[in-house]
Amino acid sequence: MSTFEYGPDSGGRTKGVILKPVVYGNVAKYFGKKREEDGHTHQWTVYVRPFENEDMSTYVKKINFKLHDSYANQNRVLTKPPYEVTETGWGEFEIVIKIYFQDPNERPVTFYHILKLFQNSPEIVVGKKPVVSEFYEEIVFQEPTVMMHQLLTNIPHLSTSPVKHDADFEEKKVSTLDSIVKAKAKVKNELSELKDRLQLAKETIQKFRDEVQNLQLGNPTSTPT
Repeated sequence: MSTFEYGPDSGGRTKGVILKPVVYGNVAKYFGKKREEDGHTHQWTVYVRPFENEDMSTYVKKINFKLHDSYANQNRVLTKPPYEVTETGWGEFEIVIKIYFQDPNERPVTFYHILKLFQNSPEIVVGKKPVVSEFYEEIVFQEPTVMMHQLLTNIPHLSTSPVKHDADFEEKKVSTLDSIVKAKAKVKNELSELKDRLQLAKETIQKFRDEVQNLQLGNPTSTPT
């Protein structure tokens, strides 16, 4: 269904939540040396991509990438895929990514991404491999409008091939889960140690109380000093 068939009143809101996974970030490639004309050292591309094989333009109206003030036309607006900006530079800075939706009644979503140009890998330093700084995020549509519900549940696929991302999110998922399990075990052990220390402290306090009471009973005429 075409978006222009909806009026400004998009028919109220529907019950439930719809999640749309996306990937945002940047890749950067070192030139190998500073460029003489401007001192730039890298070419980089910042982007927003669907995590799954979907046409984001079905529900995304435009994406605004706000670059550093030193760039001409620092606000780059993309109204169709691919949602990406390619530039050159020498420094890292924060890029504000704002996603607007086909229904203006849905509030825009904002991501903040630190442009990554440098890493310590020898192959990356000499420019043989690109730097990749990529993140998984889910856009949450809480009780979306009728219009957005229609668009979000009728998204065509871009192709039959699976989407390939620069980052290995399955590996990240496994490592993250492993880190969570280890962190839980560490917290559990620390809590157990704290409980043991607390119990020892309680026993020590009670012991002192008993000794004080025994001293007072053994010397009832004594007065405090």
